[in-house]
Amino acid sequence: MTRDRTPLVSWSRWPYLLPAAVLLVAVVVDVLTPSGFSVFPLLAGAPVLAAPVYSLPGVIATGVVTELIGMAVAYTKGVALTEYSVRFTSVVVLTVLAAILNRVMAKGRKQLKDTREVAEAVQRAVLPIPPERVGPLDVASRYRAAAKEAAIGGDLYAIHPAPDSVRMMIADVRGKGLGAVRTVNRLLGAFYEAVAHIPGLTDVVDRLEEVMQRVDAVEEEGTESFATALLIDVPNDGSALYMINLGHPAPLLIHQGRASPLEPSAPSLPLGLGNLGRIRVPVDRYALPHDATLVLFTDGLVEARDRHGTFYNPVPFLSRPLPTDPGVILDALIADLTRYTEGRLDDDAAFMAVTRRPDASDGTRTRFCT
Repeated sequence: MTRDRTPLVSWSRWPYLLPAAVLLVAVVVDVLTPSGFSVFPLLAGAPVLAAPVYSLPGVIATGVVTELIGMAVAYTKGVALTEYSVRFTSVVVLTVLAAILNRVMAKGRKQLKDTREVAEAVQRAVLPIPPERVGPLDVASRYRAAAKEAAIGGDLYAIHPAPDSVRMMIADVRGKGLGAVRTVNRLLGAFYEAVAHIPGLTDVVDRLEEVMQRVDAVEEEGTESFATALLIDVPNDGSALYMINLGHPAPLLIHQGRASPLEPSAPSLPLGLGNLGRIRVPVDRYALPHDATLVLFTDGLVEARDRHGTFYNPVPFLSRPLPTDPGVILDALIADLTRYTEGRLDDDAAFMAVTRRPDASDGTRTRFCT
């Protein structure tokens, strides 16, 4: 598993150009206006605009350039010595203040970075790295952290061999922080226990529902915990997959250059909301051809937006010739997501992809219990 992290502060290019643009505008305005017109307010703004986007030397350099331009303007416009001294001192003071502001913001960014690294270390400890090969499947996973928060997210995934099959889960717990981590830890523990002792996939859902109900019982009054989830069972011959979707984004099955969403036959409530009237959840069966890749993800992918607010749709990108390596597919998908959003995510996104290996047998049908 690799974790591709969005920069803590993601700027487009224009803020970096703004101080220089202000200085250029000031020069142009000075040339085009009569001698009585002052461009000092424009000049004075350049060091302040540089504070949040430049390094400390860059802020100081901006202040020096501002002073030089101010001297040239004062000389050409014949500014009195007293007025020139006031302007010169003002730019020096503003540059010093901008340098102080720059240091304060840099310290804040470092603290946020440190917090993010601690949060990710905790999440790595909670979320184990899946093996690269499980039964008939090649496996890859990725985690993409949001840019706006340093809180630990509730995204999780797991894959583990059962006696007659391979079972996997991807889920997204409501909320962030330590409460979400505790819920993730409990769900993962219950899933691994169920894989070893519970034969039916629907019975696994019942077990996870019990865990979420207990979590909800100990939450603060007025809060409600739930998790969208996908549970999938792939028999050891690799010929099919059986899936239960509990309010989660539909996974995509990629085969022969086409990505197809595997929508559930009927909607089901997320884990933790079963007491609202969930009936026995349906188990959907889908064929799993040789070299087909199943891509699972949390809603951080499909809720990502571009600068115009349009949601990201992974289907067009994945409906093109791609290698069958699941890690390569996930890396390419994340790169396209980063391009689409310009590196900005509002929510964490977890990914897992499994590819049926060419040597997976199409032999005797493996026993499967729903």
